[in-house]
Amino acid sequence: MNKIIVVVGGTSGIGKNVSNLLKKDGNTVICIGRKPTDPTQYKVDITMEQEIENFFSIIKDKYGKIDILINSAGYGISGAAELSSFTEVKNLFDVNYFGAFRIIKYALPIMNKNSKIINISSCCALFPLPFRIHYCASKSALSSLSYGLRMELEGTGIQVSTINPGDVMTNFIYTRKKDFSTNSRYGMRVGNAQVLIDKNNKKRMSVEYVSKKIFNIINKEKVKAMYIIGTKYKIFNFFSKLIPINVFLKIINKFFGGGKIYQL
Repeated sequence: MNKIIVVVGGTSGIGKNVSNLLKKDGNTVICIGRKPTDPTQYKVDITMEQEIENFFSIIKDKYGKIDILINSAGYGISGAAELSSFTEVKNLFDVNYFGAFRIIKYALPIMNKNSKIINISSCCALFPLPFRIHYCASKSALSSLSYGLRMELEGTGIQVSTINPGDVMTNFIYTRKKDFSTNSRYGMRVGNAQVLIDKNNKKRMSVEYVSKKIFNIINKEKVKAMYIIGTKYKIFNFFSKLIPINVFLKIINKFFGGGKIYQL
């Protein structure tokens, strides 16, 4: 059955690939983003509330409802938290958290029973990673928003789920804003941590694989509160529930903290 689906961030990356799969499945898919790539897409800046309100007014007049809302917009920053720019961190949250919140706020009034809100978060939401703290925090906030909405909307027939993909090969890895600033406290660790991330780029999951997984989740009759895509992060998440937090953080820091020098 044809569904009316809005994909935020559907003009590139995972959002674009998921949108294409949903279109092939016979749905009416409306994609929005800051830089539309074709005339069928809508130019909407999710940090601008008026633009969002105007967009959903158009959708209400044209379709009368939304069956599925997918929040897939976002970007990342890396670097030592202490040395981060307040402006950059605020901008990050304005997109990754408040952007999704604004979208949901204006989408919900035209969502009915049996509709779904799917928030594409990240495995970085599951636990903090050194020198990616702000990105992890923004995605953790998005996950908390999802869980809270799932409880608040219980009984309405509107399902809410958050999907946490692991490392994916998209342009995200090139558009992430990297800050290599350091001081005597961190030494070479900031740069080393980033080199490790870049070193593992070739091991990332393909966007096609992850998009197909997300597509299959969206098409479930009932979605769970949270999904993880990526075996490595499923394992990390499993052990994070079993071992003391102090021990777990030491393990994470050993893997991702930049204490070891890597060469590309």
